[in-house]
Amino acid sequence: MIGIYLSGTGNTKHCIEKLMELLDQSAQTLPIEGKETANLLAQHNFVVLAYPVQFSNVPVMVRDFIKDHSALWKGKTVLCLTTMGLFSGDGAGCSARLLKKYGAKVVGGLHIQMPDSVCDVKLLKKSLEKNREIIRAADRKIENSVGKMKQGKYPKDGLHFYDRIAGLLCQRLWYYGKTKDYSDKLKISKACVGCGLCVSLCPMENLVIKNSKATAGSRCTMCYRCISSCPQQAITLLGDTVVEQCRYERYLEE
Repeated sequence: MIGIYLSGTGNTKHCIEKLMELLDQSAQTLPIEGKETANLLAQHNFVVLAYPVQFSNVPVMVRDFIKDHSALWKGKTVLCLTTMGLFSGDGAGCSARLLKKYGAKVVGGLHIQMPDSVCDVKLLKKSLEKNREIIRAADRKIENSVGKMKQGKYPKDGLHFYDRIAGLLCQRLWYYGKTKDYSDKLKISKACVGCGLCVSLCPMENLVIKNSKATAGSRCTMCYRCISSCPQQAITLLGDTVVEQCRYERYLEE
């Protein structure tokens, strides 16, 4: 068993690590951008694939990973785990359909609500205590789901036909342009001091330092790592100013 994930602000990383620990403490959990991830994927028959939902769709980086390693999915058993701020429709179903195309057997989908990670938009912002309760509820859902999985009963979040219709009509149809390809909309303000932290964090290697300032390319996968971690709050994507830096560790109990 192996877990593979894309995580921007720590939400998805927390969820897959908790799930994997409960399922099999000896299982490895690896970031999707890891140099050895594809090689290790080839060695395991049961895969948990985890990612944040973006406008009821799969991040482009995750879709590309599935397609680029299409030959490795044949015969694999896959559980799709997705995180979202509020609504995902068929967030798990989007990758499930692609995985099935390449011969994988998708046994389940698990949708987990986590604190909103879109740091430069005010929508869905909640108090610190409310976000902590969201995480506690997420942990309970994971624990309950693992208990059922050990009995062979896998959750089916996002895998039904009506989930697909909900995801399509409520978000994906209207925002398809935002998730069709990588974004070139990442904005870096004059507040940037060229510390290079964003460069080291970007899973797409989309950021470089030029003339002592961070510069973005056109392959942003909208994970929000750089925005959530920039000490100068100099980076934005959807909005123009950082409302709240939404790293998962911010919500840990003191």
